[in-house]
Amino acid sequence: MAGNLSNAKIVMQEKQVERWRNSEVLSTMSFEHQNGAKRQQQRFCGPVVAMTFNFLVSVGIILTNKFVMGQVGFNFPIFLTLIHYSVAWILLALFKALSLLPVSPPSKTTPFSSLFTLGVVMSFATGLANTSLKHNSVGFYQMTKIAVTPTIVLAEFILFSKTISCKKVLALVVVSAGVAVATVTDLEFNLFGACIAIAWIVPSAINKILWSNLQQHANWTALALMWKTTPVTVFFLLALMPWLDPPGVLLFKWNINNSSTILVSALLGFLPTMVWCFGTRGNLCNLSCRFGAV
Repeated sequence: MAGNLSNAKIVMQEKQVERWRNSEVLSTMSFEHQNGAKRQQQRFCGPVVAMTFNFLVSVGIILTNKFVMGQVGFNFPIFLTLIHYSVAWILLALFKALSLLPVSPPSKTTPFSSLFTLGVVMSFATGLANTSLKHNSVGFYQMTKIAVTPTIVLAEFILFSKTISCKKVLALVVVSAGVAVATVTDLEFNLFGACIAIAWIVPSAINKILWSNLQQHANWTALALMWKTTPVTVFFLLALMPWLDPPGVLLFKWNINNSSTILVSALLGFLPTMVWCFGTRGNLCNLSCRFGAV
């Protein structure tokens, strides 16, 4: 009898251990499922939040720059772009001093000619974009900007035999058509502005291609690229000023209100670069702009 009771106790203990193990397995599976759902949500929400923020800031940059060159009367788009890049470089220098600037890849992996070319192209892309914004309405500027992304897709296909899926093509067509419909009522044609806008498309597309290639193939971050290329960009913007800016920049009324508005536009111009460090990269993301220009 005592042996039977001992066996019964052992069986009961084994059943309790089995129930405990099953509950542990279920709780582990539930925990892993929750973590997987959280990771999937983060993978989806991260790029979406970044793109939404980038889009809103980009719209704010365009409207602010148009206000600066219109209502404020700062009719110097190249110098405005120069201010944007100068403020960005000062902020990057502050980040570097605080050890917040990402480490650049080894110099041997990226030739100086690639960084120099990107800096030159960026000066033309951003400078011509703000010049186009000055001489055209926001609607015409947006219509021209639509042509940049298809140009990128075509250039990458010709140069690198790179193709995109039919879904991305369809999304690109839908987005472009939506922007075109939304801005067609605001179109104002200006011959000089139209020429500047057309001239802007090619360097803008090349800028995005070079920028994307350096990030994807050479592991450059947006901030590290900005730090390396901004001095070159500033130099060539200074060279462009006599050709595209009217004289009289020193005669502008540099009061507190005007200076503050210009500074706000420069700070807004730096925000999308921060988003690029965490957001999604690719052709469809290039529908948004940097510095209200690219």
